[in-house]
Amino acid sequence: MKHRGIAKAGTGLAVGALLTAPLMGIFTLGSLVGIPSVPFTVFEWLIRVLPGRLVIFGLDLTVRVLQGLGFNIKNTAKTAEQVLALSSLFLAGLVIGLLFFALVRTRDPRRIRRYGLGVGAAVGLFSAVITLVQGPPATGVGKAGIVIWVLGFFLLWGWWIARLYLVSFPSPRRVPAAPVVDAGPVAGPVTAASPPLRRIEMRAGEAPLAEAHVISRRRFLIQMGGLIATIVVVGADVADVLHAQAAPKPPVAVKAPIPFPNADSPVLPVPGTRPEYTAVADHYRIDIDLTSPSVDATTWRLAISGLVAKPLSLTLDQIKTGYKSVDQFVTLACISNPVGGTLTGTTLWTGVPFRDILAQAAPTATARYAHLVSEDGFDEAIDLTMINSDPRIMLTYAWNGQPLTQPHGFPLRVYIPDLYGMKQPKWILGITLVADPIQGYWVTRGWDQKAEMNTTSVIDTVATDQLIMRSGRTYVPIGGIAHAGAKGISKVEVQVDNGPWEAAELRAPLSDLTWVIWRYEWPFAEGLHKFSVRAYDSKGQLQVTQENATFPSGATGIDEKRVDILPMKL
Repeated sequence: MKHRGIAKAGTGLAVGALLTAPLMGIFTLGSLVGIPSVPFTVFEWLIRVLPGRLVIFGLDLTVRVLQGLGFNIKNTAKTAEQVLALSSLFLAGLVIGLLFFALVRTRDPRRIRRYGLGVGAAVGLFSAVITLVQGPPATGVGKAGIVIWVLGFFLLWGWWIARLYLVSFPSPRRVPAAPVVDAGPVAGPVTAASPPLRRIEMRAGEAPLAEAHVISRRRFLIQMGGLIATIVVVGADVADVLHAQAAPKPPVAVKAPIPFPNADSPVLPVPGTRPEYTAVADHYRIDIDLTSPSVDATTWRLAISGLVAKPLSLTLDQIKTGYKSVDQFVTLACISNPVGGTLTGTTLWTGVPFRDILAQAAPTATARYAHLVSEDGFDEAIDLTMINSDPRIMLTYAWNGQPLTQPHGFPLRVYIPDLYGMKQPKWILGITLVADPIQGYWVTRGWDQKAEMNTTSVIDTVATDQLIMRSGRTYVPIGGIAHAGAKGISKVEVQVDNGPWEAAELRAPLSDLTWVIWRYEWPFAEGLHKFSVRAYDSKGQLQVTQENATFPSGATGIDEKRVDILPMKL
């Protein structure tokens, strides 16, 4: 019995894997024609309903795992979330298959089929409801189409679970009744010691139950082999996706639509330093959903309501033409960016000062905060005093002189100097002026209320292939970036092997809102060396050197690199 139970559980795992893998493919195909992806929408729903600390733990763990595997988190973070969503569906399929095979006790084929359809219906209805509520509108199929699509395939999935159960463990059959057998006369004399003669009879319906099919060890191993093969194939596909996303890409030199203000700076970046100006396609993005919202610009309106005397409903063209636009070179960073990470980028932002639009709406005397709500359900509140005192806070509609792309917040997003991206909504739908403070999406999940950018410095490269000869000595150029939000950078220092801190050269920044490129030339010495960097903001305040995790206020600490300097080739 114990062996049979193990065999049933193993077969259930195999069936769950074999049926869920194609189901994942079917839902992926559906997403290509505009039907929301079930794995994605359910995963996004879980992120919203699970405790904030658990979500934060998962986010931090994902970033750490990607870093540990050598992936570029900027290129793979979103892909990793998508892989997690697909993996969650696959794991759920395994568990359901195992439980179905382990818990079903009836031998009635009709009841087994009903159980399978019941499981498919339950999972399908749950997934359909979540997809309707959480997912973006389906293109052309409507709500009824979504329900039919999701529920139909889950019913088919449940039916096949039952079908494969019956194939693997058929219902027992009774052995056909044997004819009446007469033992006949006994040869030889019958003595007192001889047992009495008995008539052996087996009537129809009285034969003992016998299993018509028993799972053999060979069949069990074959089924487990199928499970392993399926997992290997799925894992290989996942790995291919991640490696394709993480493959190093050559830096793209991008020109802004206006001249770089630091073009004549004598300090040049060390080859291997990240580009000073980030291509829009290379700019990091972290969203709360796996797929970015799609907003129709022809019907979109920016609604400004609440504690205002003149509610507004502005088209994108009215925002572009009705107010004076401003251009700002800006460095934005994610609060989840680890020390030395790549979840940061610099580009030219174009938009309208937030306070100019608010002035037209005429906030009442009781208005204290602007509550911004996005298409994806993200929200954040901004103090009106801050908006009115800082013209750099703007509603942005263009990056690099072009309309915002869909993944980066089309048609409108906000920019607030000195704060991490978690405080700056994209895909803005409406702004409501309120009297009381409102905690935004990430703040309610435990992240820092203020979310002010920490001063940070990064070593991008120790360019051992770019040695410099000067005055009879050889130098190794070292380069990277330093950033302090809107506070600016006054000094960067480099340390080698716990020696003295030496000042690096600073390239003029693109603006007082961007990172600073630094370079340091170190006298060549072969061997294994440790390089460290630290920065001071414009007020002379040293960055926090103590190592802290990203949660809840952003990572801090010293960026270090260990490099083995090989002897020079003569």
